[in-house]
Amino acid sequence: MSDSSPASEPATYRIEVLGQLGDRWLPCFSGLAATCDGEITTLTGLVADQAALRGLLCWLWNLNMTLLTVTRIESAPQDTGERTETQ
Repeated sequence: MSDSSPASEPATYRIEVLGQLGDRWLPCFSGLAATCDGEITTLTGLVADQAALRGLLCWLWNLNMTLLTVTRIESAPQDTGERTETQ
């Protein structure tokens, strides 16, 4: 039995937390881009599945970061290679 639900597929997420995530903790979030505007740290990147997302959120919890938002970023539809002709 294969699990092909959206939860088991990679997806891009944007996670915002209150405060600055220190440089020493950034390696815990490898593969994610981190930006900080002074008050809010934003982590953005591809997450393997829901279990990996939960792991990231647990790291933030353990660091006592206040979670503001978790947003799944919808990607553009993939090109299937099929072409339709219009006239």
